[in-house]
Amino acid sequence: MAGEISALEEAFRKFAIHGDTRATGKEMHGKNWSKLCKDCHVIDGKNVTITDVDIVFSKIKGKSSRTITFEQFKEALQELSKKRFKDKSDEEAVQEIYKLIEGKAPIISGVTKAISSPTVSRLTDTSKFTGSHKERFDPSGKGKGKAGREDLVDASGYVSGYKHAGTYDHKVQ
Repeated sequence: MAGEISALEEAFRKFAIHGDTRATGKEMHGKNWSKLCKDCHVIDGKNVTITDVDIVFSKIKGKSSRTITFEQFKEALQELSKKRFKDKSDEEAVQEIYKLIEGKAPIISGVTKAISSPTVSRLTDTSKFTGSHKERFDPSGKGKGKAGREDLVDASGYVSGYKHAGTYDHKVQ
């Protein structure tokens, strides 16, 4: 294999590593195989169903294995192409199913969104904070970081709490 990989193999690798931090991209689990078939519309609900996809995966993988390699992946696609494109020749059907998959990546859907309820908004609205918590945010609501959590010493020479610092020169003249 010389540096070049096909669009089909690229799609295989993307789906093989999806959701698994330890995956190398050389083997694919059944879960990711099912996801690939759903996301790339290999499953059409009529000719090919989720059950067909699972059966083909079980048939192709080894007895004790839980994953399939890229070569086994291509075999599985040949099996499914016969069902998915019944009216076409075997070779045409395989090419059609490859077109469905090439260049695709896993679709990430159903990602958790932040809820906006009155309770949560009240807790996160910094303009309503009082006491020492109020000091941790600037007027725009952005946090001050470490400066908002620590008592920084005022080394200007004035007594703490003195409101008219820097006005002496104006009074003397």
